[in-house]
Amino acid sequence: MIKSKIMKIVLSTTFTTALLVGLGGGSVAFAKENNSTKYDNISHITRYNMSKIPAQQSNEQFKVPQFDASTIKNISSAKGYDKYGNLIDLDVWDSWPLQNADGTAANYHGYNVVFALAGDPKNGNDTSIYLFYQKIGDTSIDSWKNAGRVFKDSDKFNSNDPILKYQTQEWSGSATLTKDGKVRLFYTDFSGAPEDGGTGYSKQTLTTAQINLSEPGANTLKVDGVSDYKSIFDGDGKIYQNVQQFIDEGAYASGDNHTLRDPHYVEDKGNKYLVFEANTGTETGYQGEDSLYNWAYYGGTKQFFETEKSKLLQSPKKGVAELANGALGIIELNDDYTLKKVMKPLITSNTVTDEIERANVFKLNGKWYLFTDSRGAKMTIDGISDKDVYMLGYTSNSLTGDYKPLNGSGLVLNMNLDPTDLTFTYSHFAVPQKNGNNVVITSYMTNRGFFTDHHATFAPSFVLNIKGDRTSVVPNSIIEQGQLTINK
Repeated sequence: MIKSKIMKIVLSTTFTTALLVGLGGGSVAFAKENNSTKYDNISHITRYNMSKIPAQQSNEQFKVPQFDASTIKNISSAKGYDKYGNLIDLDVWDSWPLQNADGTAANYHGYNVVFALAGDPKNGNDTSIYLFYQKIGDTSIDSWKNAGRVFKDSDKFNSNDPILKYQTQEWSGSATLTKDGKVRLFYTDFSGAPEDGGTGYSKQTLTTAQINLSEPGANTLKVDGVSDYKSIFDGDGKIYQNVQQFIDEGAYASGDNHTLRDPHYVEDKGNKYLVFEANTGTETGYQGEDSLYNWAYYGGTKQFFETEKSKLLQSPKKGVAELANGALGIIELNDDYTLKKVMKPLITSNTVTDEIERANVFKLNGKWYLFTDSRGAKMTIDGISDKDVYMLGYTSNSLTGDYKPLNGSGLVLNMNLDPTDLTFTYSHFAVPQKNGNNVVITSYMTNRGFFTDHHATFAPSFVLNIKGDRTSVVPNSIIEQGQLTINK
């Protein structure tokens, strides 16, 4: 393993005082390393914050509601073709709505539009983006229609993009309705096995295209191809890990997990941005054994730091913690959706987890809220089990931070069902509403390939209330599968 260049912290009197003030009370910590760079003052998901979660998560305030398995339906329109050309029922998992610039669900010619990953339940490598739509006012699961795959197999070659031609799967992202009424999609170009035409090393690239839609008949949307199809960003190495660093460190054999995915579009003060899942680069607190000695990643008091550090150094999860350098990154875009500026991460999870997924950020009642999904199986915190699934959340007075944890720890939602349970949910996504303090939480239900008669499908939505730095699941707020708004 290549160790990071991060130096162990020397706790001067001034620095100790600054940390005690900045880290006390469970607020998000800020990196203050000896090799100071312009990327200091990054917010962190600290071990101190996360250590509070096991005691909190049994509270109904944070529990994903229990759903009645007997009422759950597959998406009846979710049909496609297997590799032999046979019409089949599809699994549908990660999904995201077409949104306005402020994050609310967009009205596209009277329709709700949702993009979702879907594929053959018998083929784990079959992952493509499909477009589903529903007349606004309808809410039942059966009212969702399927416009089919967004991209044709030939589109990636016709784009003449040097990265896209190696794409083997289409992964999650976001979509926005532009001011001129166009549908702009952002997603993750994943390059897998060489035998499938990929690079073989889990290369992930933030990618965009304009999706051209038409209405060929009553109550019908059609995908009429794509345009302006291009790669945006695949990591620079310094601020965000790139795939070559992952390869150089031993790739999968090293135990590392490379992520650069889930682009989430957001606008602020007329500027365009993508927030995304990544891992830190060499100038923003890279992975390696030295990270285990950085008080900023632990948080809390000096006594907590010393105790937790000693415990972690003897823990069987020490090696995982060394490699854990998850980040929610941000880049600024030009008006043509090309890369303008690579910016420091909004938040990182060094020593805690390598994977903080589904970046989601929006402004509500004057404050910014940043959400991410993560799995206990990827974490290094005592009291968190492999079955635990989380939505974590943070708040700030500005888009770029500093971010502090919601509910004192960052815990927003917890789900700990067995993955083989029909009502197992993941990829929780918060959709802000046009008024008030409530957001709708969407997700998918049922892991793919586990049942012959049940497929991964839209889970019932439910409501989360946000007030300042506190959140709570609204009791008895379960609504229809895939529903995007509280009111019809």
